Amino acid sequence: MSEGETLNITRLPFQPLPSVVPPDSYDAHRSKQTPLVIDNGSTNLRFGFATSSTPRTGLNVVAKYKERRTNKPLLLFGEGIEAESGAKAQAKTPWEGDVLLNFDALENALDYAFIHLGIDTPTVDHPVIMTERLSSPLHSRALTSELMFEQYAVPSLAYCVDSVMSFYHNNIPSPPIPFTSDGLVVSFNSASTSVIPLLNGKGIMSHAKRIPWGATQATEFLLKLVQLKYPTFPTRVTTAQTSWMLQNFCEFAIDYPALLRELKDPLKLRASERIVQFPFILPVIEEKTEEELARIAERKKEQGRKLQEIAAKSRMEKLVQKESDLQHLLSLRERREEESKKDWAATLQEEGFENDAALDGAIKKLESNLKRARKKEADGEDMEDEPPSFPLIDVPDADLDEDGLKEKKKQRLLRAGYEARERARKEKEREREEREAEERKEEEERDRDLAGWATKLRKEHDVRSLQSYSFSERKSIVLTALTDRKSAASQARMKSIANLAADERVPKKRRKNGGEDMFGADDADWQIYRKINTTAPSSDEEDDYANLQTVEQKLLAYDPTFTAEHTHASLSSQRSALMQAFRPEYAEGDVEGKTRIHLNVERWRVPEAWFQPSMAGVDSAGLGEVIQTVLARFTDTEKGRLVKNVFVTGGPSQIPNLLPRLNATLRPILPPEMPLDIVRAADPVLDAWRGMADFARTDELKRVGVTKAEYEEWGGERIKRWWGGNWNASVPI
Repeated sequence: MSEGETLNITRLPFQPLPSVVPPDSYDAHRSKQTPLVIDNGSTNLRFGFATSSTPRTGLNVVAKYKERRTNKPLLLFGEGIEAESGAKAQAKTPWEGDVLLNFDALENALDYAFIHLGIDTPTVDHPVIMTERLSSPLHSRALTSELMFEQYAVPSLAYCVDSVMSFYHNNIPSPPIPFTSDGLVVSFNSASTSVIPLLNGKGIMSHAKRIPWGATQATEFLLKLVQLKYPTFPTRVTTAQTSWMLQNFCEFAIDYPALLRELKDPLKLRASERIVQFPFILPVIEEKTEEELARIAERKKEQGRKLQEIAAKSRMEKLVQKESDLQHLLSLRERREEESKKDWAATLQEEGFENDAALDGAIKKLESNLKRARKKEADGEDMEDEPPSFPLIDVPDADLDEDGLKEKKKQRLLRAGYEARERARKEKEREREEREAEERKEEEERDRDLAGWATKLRKEHDVRSLQSYSFSERKSIVLTALTDRKSAASQARMKSIANLAADERVPKKRRKNGGEDMFGADDADWQIYRKINTTAPSSDEEDDYANLQTVEQKLLAYDPTFTAEHTHASLSSQRSALMQAFRPEYAEGDVEGKTRIHLNVERWRVPEAWFQPSMAGVDSAGLGEVIQTVLARFTDTEKGRLVKNVFVTGGPSQIPNLLPRLNATLRPILPPEMPLDIVRAADPVLDAWRGMADFARTDELKRVGVTKAEYEEWGGERIKRWWGGNWNASVPI
């Protein structure tokens, strides 16, 4: 990230601890049989008396937990689970997706609701109206009825579809007359999204449709995208945090493909991002005094000098040894003409060579190594002003004692090193003279024809840039292949690693018994590391890149049409600008930057899954196709009545730009002259409960509710057809 850049950063809010809310007073409802309204959602449980203006609410999750200090079992509900970290692992909800299965958790949730409503009687002597899912299984309704009638002894129980009741609350006639509104209800729930047509105030459930995509799946999808984008994120991203990001930063795209084309511009992608700052702890840095820093610097400098001396000594010893080996091989090759073929073959075998070609190859390779070593040594140190003397070299061995022989051997090695450095220096001087001659020739050419010189250098720059890009692309391809353990690159790498332990020059039996490891005896052995590290640049590639930089420096100095924007580094940064905008890189040690999540494309990609579930791997039609399928089952007259009031409700319907996106989806599939009106519930979260409360205050509740006597006679599967339930009078059972 560039310094001074203005960032749109939002800090992740801290979740407050739940507050203890005392139960309500029951005196106002005692012995009055005020209807109870329970919205049994998969995320939240909303409950209250029908005469209340707003319900009580809590997360619909239960956990049985044993407190460690007192060793007492606790039953926690809703937000109370967040206060006990050990209870989170035991938490469960009554719902599994869109199906009510965990009735123990439902019973605990209802206990919580009745206690907080202040009900202190042995039974719940109030009619109950309760929500259920669209097309809810009969066995779920039967078990819920059994729980309500057997455990709580409620006098009557009615079921309704929450989205229909939200529609009822927003379209209730005033003054109260029979409910006859038309509309198309699009309900965004936690685990699904449903489309329910209503004509003459009755839900046509036989024509209703549902897709298996809701807020829960969208949250999981966003979490997977974040984990894929930040695989090494230092902090664990929870589902609750991802849900908060979905609610606050995501929005629907009116035209998703057009938006993606627009976001291909790195500047627009960067402008669209929202940054979430997670909590972080700065590392404690121990401050040192100036004296301590000076001592540390001096100690490092001394250690560096010692290492340089050791390295120089080691290089000299290796150079002298290679000189000696080369002299030995050269003298060996001179004996080839003097010996017979049989004796020469025996000599080669004794020296470890198979034939003459192997000997010549070893000499050639050793000469090449010596040339590079001499050049490196000459670059690293100056030559002596006066040549050293070696007086014992020409003295016969017979005239020397034991100490003299040792000194003569030492002087012979020193002379070999001196002569090697002299040859390297002369080679370096020759190369410098050639380079100066080339520079003079190039300067003359530049003065004579600047345009032609610049054109030639531009072509060379383009060729070298292309070679550099090829290496970068090859490196990217190899890195991608290595992530797949079944790819050819990964298998070849593992094979090379396995070969490190299988040196054929030592018999298997000897290796097993601890025989000598011969790996490294040959310089070719070390090529195995280049095969393993396939992404490392070779020496030739490094030289090419250095030559490319030299060419760029010349063009920048003499060609006015060549600017910094034309350099390889600038072009490379432009190619990676989109990736940098998608996921900016922070400097090493920037703890604050490393704990940021940049949301850009994900802000529109996750909501788009409501219209294209296949994007998230869900085999289902999108919301637009489902609405089109539902409308196709009605006549044009009925269709016109439905689309005049397309009603969206549910928590996820609050995501921005939903209404314009629905309008852009539905308008092309309707006749141009057909009016289309899309509205959102006044309160998408609580209007379902308020609609149930509105209905519970009418006399119609007694007609649609199943009494305890009817339950005892007909069982839990007993239902009554009515306009707000899963079954209505227009649909046969």
